[in-house]
Amino acid sequence: MPLSAIDLAILGFLDHLIVDRGLALLTAESYGSDLKGFAAYLQHREVAEPTRISREDILVYLSTLDRRGLSARTRARQISCLKSFFRHLTETGQAPVNPTDLLDAPRPPGRLPKFLDTVEVESLLASVDCATPEGRRDRTMLELLYATGLRVSELVGMSLYAVDLEMGCVTVMGKGSKERVVPMGVPSAQAVIQYLEEVRPRLLGMGRSQALFVTRRGKAMTRQAFWKIVKKAARAALITKEISPHTLRHSFATHLVQNNADLRAVQLMLGHSDISTTEIYTHVAQQRLKQLHATCHPRG
Repeated sequence: MPLSAIDLAILGFLDHLIVDRGLALLTAESYGSDLKGFAAYLQHREVAEPTRISREDILVYLSTLDRRGLSARTRARQISCLKSFFRHLTETGQAPVNPTDLLDAPRPPGRLPKFLDTVEVESLLASVDCATPEGRRDRTMLELLYATGLRVSELVGMSLYAVDLEMGCVTVMGKGSKERVVPMGVPSAQAVIQYLEEVRPRLLGMGRSQALFVTRRGKAMTRQAFWKIVKKAARAALITKEISPHTLRHSFATHLVQNNADLRAVQLMLGHSDISTTEIYTHVAQQRLKQLHATCHPRG
């Protein structure tokens, strides 16, 4: 069965996401899955051309999603996907107008990120046994992750050339192939220096690698291996809450906001494209202040 004009438009949009915007393949596939459902709905309504899609078509489609009982978060994702799709169509001349221009996405209920307080972070770092090269490497990775708020993929994918010890910062390639520079602080920088001078050569032996953090086999660390490192350290520190490498990223951002860091600066360090993504940490800080007030104030 030949592809319809709408199917071809969707394929062109997905190519645009991967080639021009640098989105990960899995992210593009998620967009494709949402648009596949939309295309099936349009076929049922006998709408075969992008130029024939109206605002009414979209509103009726969204109402069908409501009747299916989809969550507000899923509905918001669908609307965001449709907005991106039609923006691409209008920018490339495939549609004369954007039928989603006046469409407001429902704000999904905010889920506050889980984070560790400063005492828990110190306990986590101190729990790592540094008697072995692997232990010292693991401690350095945890130090660096908390000091910079990197994503775990950015941490394990970091090369030797990404570290500037003189400036005390690291350069990482984030989502959408966007490069950013993040300061790493004195304790983390010292840990990295010691790792490079004393630990990494022992792990590599006669091998060679451009990866900053390596295994005994001379291979770069993987996300899965580092996830196990975090879990092991959490157990040793007797931390009962469920944590992951991303918890340290949340902790980094939350502690900065709690200590009155400029939100734009935090956004840059995290690599968020939209300030609204960073603003969630202000809610975490406010929640913490309320808890302190309720616990410590005589009329709390």
